[in-house]
Amino acid sequence: MLRKIVNIYKDSFSNLTTEVSLLSTIMVINRMGAMILPFAALYMTKELGFTLSDAGYVMGAYGIGSILGAYTGGELSDKYGAYPVQLASLLLSAGMLGVFINLSSFYPIAICMFLYALMTDLLRPANSVATASFSTEQNRTRSYSLMRFAANLGFAIGPAVGGIVAGTLGYVYIFVIDIISCLLAAVILYIYLKPFKSIATQDTKNEENKAIRLSTLSAYGDRLYLFFIVLVAMYGITFFQLFSSMPLFFREVWGMSEINIGLLLSLNGLFIVLFEMPYMRKIEGKRNPWLMMTQGCVVMVLGYFLLVLGYQSWIVAISVIILFSFSEMFAMPFMTQFAISRASVERRGQYMALYSMAFGVAHSLAPLGALFMADRIGFSNTYLVALGISILLVGAFFYRYRHDLDS
Repeated sequence: MLRKIVNIYKDSFSNLTTEVSLLSTIMVINRMGAMILPFAALYMTKELGFTLSDAGYVMGAYGIGSILGAYTGGELSDKYGAYPVQLASLLLSAGMLGVFINLSSFYPIAICMFLYALMTDLLRPANSVATASFSTEQNRTRSYSLMRFAANLGFAIGPAVGGIVAGTLGYVYIFVIDIISCLLAAVILYIYLKPFKSIATQDTKNEENKAIRLSTLSAYGDRLYLFFIVLVAMYGITFFQLFSSMPLFFREVWGMSEINIGLLLSLNGLFIVLFEMPYMRKIEGKRNPWLMMTQGCVVMVLGYFLLVLGYQSWIVAISVIILFSFSEMFAMPFMTQFAISRASVERRGQYMALYSMAFGVAHSLAPLGALFMADRIGFSNTYLVALGISILLVGAFFYRYRHDLDS
């Protein structure tokens, strides 16, 4: 059985370039350190004495920085290339975290969190551009799944370590670990991935030429893509409750410790690591992206339904994490696939910037809206609203799927 699982992974990762493997290694290291997001609100409320609303405003500032960072990263990647943008992002992120751990009042922390998000999210569109440059039409979906595998492997380790560190050494050491991980990822990038050229094959070039013919040159004039971006942002707002409001919910309402919260969140990354890549290998090229996004929203509806029922048990908590993990596995790889397939090579940075900006909006509104509402109407009613949004998303994605079938 173990040999069969190993062979599935070997087959899933086969025929991917060395450069994509190195990019995934950098992603693992970077995401192992990026454990601050699920613990930032806990740090501010428990260590600094912030209210839920104030913590929500700071995390909202993070989201605004994320939006600007994604936009800037896409524009800079188109102009200067993905390599210098990624390197600058890693180094500047480490610097901003060094400043953050020396702050304690609301406005400086909000400004620093904004700048940190701006710097760190320069990386995402640049990384997507680099991955596309080292992929072909045949293996591009698997290349992006490998990057997600790497990110989730790092995230499977990060929150568990972060929970243990917060519960034993203190919250500040979480940020120190993130600084070290950013610097280590920057060193690997500098040594092994010097400025690169695309390895696009003739098939890939044909695909890119087709993208130019089928869509407008600018992402901002592509109406279908903009509709997709709105849905991605709404999906992100509901999904990212897993990392923004739920850690506080589990501590304040369910009374969980930081260590248990970290282990619980790590289950999400571990689930994706174990199952997403073999699943993507099995269905590669066989499923309509809009149908998969619809299915991802359906299982998220089930997760929120469990939360609003109000039963407090480990079985319910684990079930919610697993359902959200299924949602991520069904929806997010196909969102990325659609975004990159829609773009021409000349505008790839622009398209991926918009895609990253959608998640930046989600990173901003998810904590800002949820923590503000939780402070006033409680977590249960907040998640009831999220349940309603998730149901709307099921209808919107399914509508687009039916339109694809009819066209």
